[in-house]
Amino acid sequence: MAAQVAAQPDQPEIHLLPDKRSPYSAVAGVLAAAQREGATKIGLAGNEQYVQ
Repeated sequence: MAAQVAAQPDQPEIHLLPDKRSPYSAVAGVLAAAQREGATKIGLAGNEQYVQ
């Protein structure tokens, strides 16, 4: 999917909503993979689940 987004001249933003039980390394891996495919507009959604 990231390659399809990267191929667009005006890239839409990819919103990633990780489960709070997911290890950081898994989330970082997804972000890195999207960047390797050429995606430049990547955002994290749902950060409020980490506020205590």
